[in-house]
Amino acid sequence: MRVLVVSDSHGRNENLNRVVLQVRPDLIYHLGDAQQSEDVLRTGLGVPLFYVRGNCDWGNEPLYRVTTLGNHRIFLTHGHRYGVDYSNADLIKAAEERDCDVAIYGHTHVPELTQYNGMTVLNPGSISLPRQPGRIPTYAVIDVDREGELHFTINELLP
Repeated sequence: MRVLVVSDSHGRNENLNRVVLQVRPDLIYHLGDAQQSEDVLRTGLGVPLFYVRGNCDWGNEPLYRVTTLGNHRIFLTHGHRYGVDYSNADLIKAAEERDCDVAIYGHTHVPELTQYNGMTVLNPGSISLPRQPGRIPTYAVIDVDREGELHFTINELLP
């Protein structure tokens, strides 16, 4: 199974559509700030979508979701309610409180893949408005192997 992880598209779906065609995922996690409803975002993707609301979104989408992928419990959130601009401590605590071993978030527009005491923390960066040096849009891919283990990559969207 292959999961595409994106965040912070801010209404600019052309990059998202390009990545979906390139990656050919089985599932998409969108971590918020799409600036459109989940229903509108789903239209035309042709792939199941898990969406959480960001600080620039409106509607009734949840602020976080917990799901299982392979042998792992995943905490999905935008991150703005957990102080991720300054530290991942509150994000990790929220994931641990929900018995998750992977925390995936957005909001900062900066990609990150790290380990904290057995917790995998992933931020795919922004698919549309990156803030890291070089300002290249990024996304993440999670591949699930036959044993249920997860393999994470952060990728640049090149022109």
